[in-house]
Amino acid sequence: MLTLIKNGEVYAPEYLGVKDVLLIGDKIGSIRENIPVPEGFAEIKVLDASGMLVVPGFIDAHVHITGGGGEGGFKTRTPELYLTEATLAGVTTLVGVIGTDGTARTMTNLVAKAKALKEEGISVYCHTGNYHVPVKTLTGSVENDIMMIEEIIGVGEIAIADHRSSQPTAHELARLAASARVAGMLAGKGGIVNIHLGDSQSMLSLIEEVAETTDLPLRQFYPTHINRNSYVFEAGIEFAKRGGFVDFTTSTTDLFLEAGEVKCSKGLRRMLDAGVPVENITFTSDAQGSLPAFDQNGEFIGLKIGKVATLFKEVKDAVLNEGVSIPDALSVITKNPARILKLKQKGMISVGKDADIVMLKKETLDIHSVIALGQLMVHESNPIVKGTFE
Repeated sequence: MLTLIKNGEVYAPEYLGVKDVLLIGDKIGSIRENIPVPEGFAEIKVLDASGMLVVPGFIDAHVHITGGGGEGGFKTRTPELYLTEATLAGVTTLVGVIGTDGTARTMTNLVAKAKALKEEGISVYCHTGNYHVPVKTLTGSVENDIMMIEEIIGVGEIAIADHRSSQPTAHELARLAASARVAGMLAGKGGIVNIHLGDSQSMLSLIEEVAETTDLPLRQFYPTHINRNSYVFEAGIEFAKRGGFVDFTTSTTDLFLEAGEVKCSKGLRRMLDAGVPVENITFTSDAQGSLPAFDQNGEFIGLKIGKVATLFKEVKDAVLNEGVSIPDALSVITKNPARILKLKQKGMISVGKDADIVMLKKETLDIHSVIALGQLMVHESNPIVKGTFE
């Protein structure tokens, strides 16, 4: 299949100007100022992108694709992700994780769901394990999971600084990270350890202890929920300025924001102003994960569900309300996660990369069309391809 996107302002995410982009099958074949449509050559789908921005497909690197939660009992188990929840939000690549529940939520189910979403048309990876150490893997070891299972690219989300974690020691975390690192090197994968940060005052100290007492670098770890509260956020600024990666969680509630959580769009502006390199920052949605509220005694008092749609909403708010440049704002959900996770075909509009494209209305930045691996998934803000049971 040939698809030609004409006359769009291309952000790769760097600004390339008004270009035509030719998609050949599931790859980007050419980017030029003008690509003519030859007569009688082959059927070519032409999409007019006049008045639109053409940007890379979004990467959501922390999604509970099989559902999550359960902190309020079995009835609070959250539902699985449907395909169009991702595509309507411009997301063409997902990384699935298991959170608090490593008993009823299993690696077998996670990998099966990843395969299902791949069959429906998007790119999906996952991490092995859940909140707790030692991790519950698919094959019996972290090394085997990362090296031998195509979809598994790292470990996580491992919880620290949280009353729901297994309270791992620095030694335990170091051993886990070392296994992930070596397996990633041997398999050509990211091999990172995705870290769930709770609201404890210990914050990032466990990661920092590992980096200070072993040969493992800060960048072996990928901590998320860095905007959870003011003191975790400030610690995250210093962590990122030292070279570490930090990830904001876009799904939130009014209760969380009132309690001190930092809104992602505002937090991105603050980090950039503080001198944090944009390359060290990402956004993820934590979609389908529960957003539980606990009282001061740690007792569960309520629950909402994370949504993929919040990912680009916060990027859009960063541009429209906080004055963040379009290339910087897009980088946190395209180029940056692709580099951190070593998803070499993702995150950029460049010849030879995967044909994952989002077309945005220029004035409002609303999503108009979404292409995943060369297939038109959303057009004129309506789903063209739906999941099997949608």
